Amino acid sequence: MSPSALGKVLEVFERNFRERGEIGASVSIWWDGTELVSEGHGWCEKDKTRPWTTRTLVPVYSATKVPSAATLLLALENHGFGPDTPVREIWPAFPVGEARFSHLLSHQCGLAVLDQKADVFEHAEVVAAIEAQVPAWRLGEGHGYHPRTFGALTDEPVRRLTGMTLGSYWREKIAEPLGLDFWIGLPESEWPRVARLYPGKADKSDLADGFYKQLTTSGTFTRMAFSSPKGLHAVHEMNEPRAWSAGLPAMGGVGTASALAKFYQAMIGRIDSPLSENVRRALTAHQVSGDDRVLLRPTSFTCGVQQDPLDESGRKIRQLYGPSLSAIGHPGAGGSHGLGDPETGISFAYVMNQMDLSVMPGLKCVEMVEALFSEI
Repeated sequence: MSPSALGKVLEVFERNFRERGEIGASVSIWWDGTELVSEGHGWCEKDKTRPWTTRTLVPVYSATKVPSAATLLLALENHGFGPDTPVREIWPAFPVGEARFSHLLSHQCGLAVLDQKADVFEHAEVVAAIEAQVPAWRLGEGHGYHPRTFGALTDEPVRRLTGMTLGSYWREKIAEPLGLDFWIGLPESEWPRVARLYPGKADKSDLADGFYKQLTTSGTFTRMAFSSPKGLHAVHEMNEPRAWSAGLPAMGGVGTASALAKFYQAMIGRIDSPLSENVRRALTAHQVSGDDRVLLRPTSFTCGVQQDPLDESGRKIRQLYGPSLSAIGHPGAGGSHGLGDPETGISFAYVMNQMDLSVMPGLKCVEMVEALFSEI
């Protein structure tokens, strides 16, 4: 790992504070089992009450989905099942009869929108709505990101298998053994460490994006996918302990950049961990690619993790996760980001409290990723 590349990453990180309105943020880079960079600067609030440090916790929205997918895969393996297990073997009322867990985790089941109203804080309500839902497309007819329903879709099988919530199982089986300061259900003792989030503002590029237009238009499939189950739609709601402690596997993770980057080291097999080779393979092996029915752009997924999609010649359309074809990762709304590259052994995470508007990573993060891999 080139020291000059690490220096370039830190140059971008520092420029974000000078030129791009960063308030507080952390970045962590690991390589082959060792943390090479752990930086945290700025403030937990705009009024500069609490300094931001590398131990500052912050909600990371959908970057939570990868720890959640790993937790479900581990629970399946520990009970004699795997990605190819039919979902109905564990969850008999699941509405897609032929679906396997690989389909569920790679957003292929057509359950991104719920017609039956349910509150995101009421797990039983959401499960009932999922069981009553007619899928929006048939299995094999493509995929579409499940921004919010992914939570109950992963949580319910873990509860049925283990008798524990996904967040509790994550903590006991993965986070504690690895010493990860990352929570899916934050205990009250850690609440004072959480930074305040600030919403992003739209710029011209956001307003011109087809996804954003659909997201802000009532009745569109994309808008409904980001609205069901209901609740936690405003950023200020994510600044409340109720959101941190609820343990929502699609969007409720709270942690540090160092913890998220270390978790990706476990996923790509560069540190000893509870994740077996079979679990790691499921997290890193391609499942589906194509035009995303919700995000309205090409996307590519493993079991719960994103990859950069490829064009017809096999070249990457974008490089959110670096140049390697085997690289994986997942963004969170507003800009938080994590990635792992099995080819180089590099993992990276970035978390912040001044959000961008876009659902995909913005320049603050993308330029760090470009700098990280600039000499590879």
